[in-house]
Amino acid sequence: MSEIDPHIHVDRKVLQAGADFRNMITSMLGRAPDTPGAVTTGCGIQVPYTMTSPHPESVTCLACREHAHQEYVRFADLTERLGGMPGSPMTGDQATQAARWARDRAKRFAG
Repeated sequence: MSEIDPHIHVDRKVLQAGADFRNMITSMLGRAPDTPGAVTTGCGIQVPYTMTSPHPESVTCLACREHAHQEYVRFADLTERLGGMPGSPMTGDQATQAARWARDRAKRFAG
């Protein structure tokens, strides 16, 4: 870990970071997962968890912003394909709404 890195990064697993994901896991399992002390970031370095953010406006590392942008676009594409498949766990409208949310999030990381 670098003590002199002033940037705010994103967790490499950007879609699994933040309070929303932790709340979902907690509601499914009945207990909250531990917050890691350090994480690998979208740019490939390890930093303290406190130096990461799931909020696009807070991320200052350009490589991490690009990583998050790509991950959200990939998620949107996968969600749209899933919604169109027979037997999908989500309706086409739900898939479209989720993909729209992910693309909006991707734009916020790109901008």
